[in-house]
Amino acid sequence: MVTKKKNSKLKLFLKIFFSVILILIISGGIIGYHYYKKIYYPNIIVKDKDYLYIPTGSTFQDVVRIIENRRLVKDINSFEWVAELKKYPEKVRAGKYLLRKNMNNNELVNLLRAGLQTPVMVVFNNARTKEQLAGKVSKNIEADSSHVISLLDSDSFVTKYGFNSESIMTMFIPNSYELFWNTSAEQFFDRIATEYKQFWSDERKNKAKSLGLSQSEVSILASIVEQETIKKDERPRVAGVYLNRLKKKILLQADPTVIYAMGDFTIKRVLREYLNYDSPYNTYKYVGLPPGPICLPSISSIDAVLNSEKHDYIFFCAKEDFSGYHNFAKTAEQHGINAVKYRMALNKRKIYK
Repeated sequence: MVTKKKNSKLKLFLKIFFSVILILIISGGIIGYHYYKKIYYPNIIVKDKDYLYIPTGSTFQDVVRIIENRRLVKDINSFEWVAELKKYPEKVRAGKYLLRKNMNNNELVNLLRAGLQTPVMVVFNNARTKEQLAGKVSKNIEADSSHVISLLDSDSFVTKYGFNSESIMTMFIPNSYELFWNTSAEQFFDRIATEYKQFWSDERKNKAKSLGLSQSEVSILASIVEQETIKKDERPRVAGVYLNRLKKKILLQADPTVIYAMGDFTIKRVLREYLNYDSPYNTYKYVGLPPGPICLPSISSIDAVLNSEKHDYIFFCAKEDFSGYHNFAKTAEQHGINAVKYRMALNKRKIYK
């Protein structure tokens, strides 16, 4: 009888014990699953992909606020919990981060904590002024356009690169540059200075020297050549005309410099009355090259100057067929004939200014 009672009590104990164990396992599973969902279940709300921008100097609360305001996650509390768990608040890094569809909190926190930001491509071709350059740059990196302009205008800043506030624009070689979004204006200038040094190889330097021009002077002349003709195959010949004029120390008389000096890029026809506009950039008024470029010349235009055509032409005028090419002349008499043809063509098309 005693043995049966003992067995009955043991069975009851084991039943209770295993029931408790089962409850603990189930509870643990439920709790574990809850935390598993927080960490590994998709929490990012994007259709395909999007980008999260974290400004320089941001705190963890700033990041949370940005994510909340843009409604990038389903559950902000779970993101914060995972971030705290992985000590992300102590390692906030500025930058541009790629968010993918079905991304989970663990993936997002790992991305942000490691600072694995997506590079950006900075392209600034076709810029004619400092304002245009700064605008193109600030669209792709964190640096503010006004700060970029202030550095471009600062002789004390650009001197360290070997330029002044007029010639500094020649340091910017139009190309595509891979940078990080949180690049500062100062870091951007440093990167461009490095690229500039690499661009000016010994071969290019020697060619500039043989022309009697500095690197900046080559770029300034290239900017005029670029604005004079859209035809790449004609640029070496146009460059040759201006080099001939420089050697003879006569006015370059480049229409694009007048347009640049006046700051009105809508002008299609340079009138005689414009030629007296007082500016060091007006090559109808001042001998030699202007103090800075009138645009950021392309690499092809720079190389067109360095590999300019050797000839005796002193003048050129746009062809009357509006093909984009020019008529070249060695004498003022021939140039006058070419100019009349072009003026008549402009009048025929009713292009008066």
